[in-house]
Amino acid sequence: MSILLSLSPFAVFFVLMRLRSPMAGLVGALVASLLLCAFMRRRGEAVKILEVGSLALFGLLCGYTWLGAPTWSVATVRLAVDAGLLAIVLVSLAIGQPFTLQYARERVPEHIWAMPVFFTTNVIISSIWAGAFAVLVAADAAAEWLPAVPLWIDIVASVAAFVGAVWFSNWYPDVVRRRSMALAQ
Repeated sequence: MSILLSLSPFAVFFVLMRLRSPMAGLVGALVASLLLCAFMRRRGEAVKILEVGSLALFGLLCGYTWLGAPTWSVATVRLAVDAGLLAIVLVSLAIGQPFTLQYARERVPEHIWAMPVFFTTNVIISSIWAGAFAVLVAADAAAEWLPAVPLWIDIVASVAAFVGAVWFSNWYPDVVRRRSMALAQ
């Protein structure tokens, strides 16, 4: 399964939050997370760190919103969700299991998994994703607490960071492969 599919609950959150309300976005994302995890289990796949983290994040935010009844602005709820996403990635790095590792193992032959370059490549790619999510958090915080910053800057920064992480995730493994092949010759 791809990282982009695993991020689909966040897309559901964003769309429903914009079209309906922050709570609708959180509930929709929780349902999407549950369905994604159930789909993976039904296919016999291991549920990944990102899916488990997303399920926990949206479950906690739904519970907090329902019990604590905070008044979420669009920027505040996006900040909470993006900070949670950043936390998932940082925790995966901190425990020595970069979240991209599970996706890479689905695409790379098993004999490569033990190679140090495979692990290092995944640390680098996961770190790039962490940087992208940190940009999202900073953009959301600016939109919430700096009235002089226009909303379009938040949107442009978020899109650029996300597109950059996707591009890097596709580009960098090819660079590593070419370097490895050149060294082998």
